[in-house]
Amino acid sequence: MKRLTVGLLATAATATAFALAVPATAQAATPATTSAASDYDYEDRWGQVYSSNYKAKARGWIGVDWDRHQESNEVHLNGRLYDLDHRTYSQGGKCAYLKIQAHGFGDHHNYWADSRSYKYCGAGGHKKFSFSSHDTDAVRVKVCQIGLHSSHPTRCGDWDYLYTAESE
Repeated sequence: MKRLTVGLLATAATATAFALAVPATAQAATPATTSAASDYDYEDRWGQVYSSNYKAKARGWIGVDWDRHQESNEVHLNGRLYDLDHRTYSQGGKCAYLKIQAHGFGDHHNYWADSRSYKYCGAGGHKKFSFSSHDTDAVRVKVCQIGLHSSHPTRCGDWDYLYTAESE
């Protein structure tokens, strides 16, 4: 066993030494097979965003595509909402809840034109979601918990700003 471990370490050391010996220009000329070109002007992964008691979370991806005159855009958001509350409903267990808001160009400061919410009940599992908005200068999300038959979320975390046009 000891001989096998030493052999594996020697092979790894040789591969590392070879990689360091290859000129940087030769490495740069090799096409990257793991990355794909993006059609979005801005994109990023976001999350983990939690409820205040950490019994619900969300994470995902956001992409923003501007028109060629940089006057209009389309925002796409997708991800997963996780229910981390393993209590039964009779024990006070609640569902995961996600609120997404998009602020449009020219909207008043505190007015969020587009909004959507998602609810998922199923401890240990997740629900996929997607959202899109046009002419958007900011997007934010908030994760909460909500009762099985309730319409009022509780235990909300803070708003997490995923995108602002000024940050580009």
